[in-house]
Amino acid sequence: MCPEAHRHLSKVDPVLRALIRRVGPCTLSPKARTPFEALVSAVAHQQLNGTAAGTILKRFKRFSPNRRFPTPDDVDRLSDETIRSAGFSRAKLAAIRDLASRARSGALPPRKRLGGMEDEDVIACLTECRGVGRWTAEMFLMFTLGRPDVLPVDDFGIRNGFRLAYGLPEMPSPKELGSFGERWRPHRTTASWYLWRAVDLAKQEASA
Repeated sequence: MCPEAHRHLSKVDPVLRALIRRVGPCTLSPKARTPFEALVSAVAHQQLNGTAAGTILKRFKRFSPNRRFPTPDDVDRLSDETIRSAGFSRAKLAAIRDLASRARSGALPPRKRLGGMEDEDVIACLTECRGVGRWTAEMFLMFTLGRPDVLPVDDFGIRNGFRLAYGLPEMPSPKELGSFGERWRPHRTTASWYLWRAVDLAKQEASA
């Protein structure tokens, strides 16, 4: 993310200014991966912590040892039992099958085409896929397409980070966070990243 984001957020929000100084520059950068890989990874992380999801994805990748990540065609050649052996639930297996089918048919567009679409159009397209809700689509916008102005108001970590950073007795509602976050435009992705870091800092302090 660019220095312009740091300048803007520091100017409009003294709490974020202090958080930016404490954390340092934002290091969020988009990952070079296909929509299929990004969404399968996101599905793996749903309702799991990062360590557990990472273990499942590591097992899943072993099914295609000659590739960095299994392709939709690879998934077609795998049995349900094999995919589930990585640790995926039946619901997540169904989502992976649907993503593979859509990627092959073109219903899940390639990254270049999605990159030319507006944020809300990308969200509308991706949420047609089984197991992909708005939060997952927003993660795709942030971490795969590198969109600069995304604020996932339903994200627990971001809401908790806001509570911690602003010293609130309870977390804001998604509506309250969205309204407050209007001042962060057009750099709400960077603001979100710093709110995640606020949670990390709190954990570090608690374990010190």
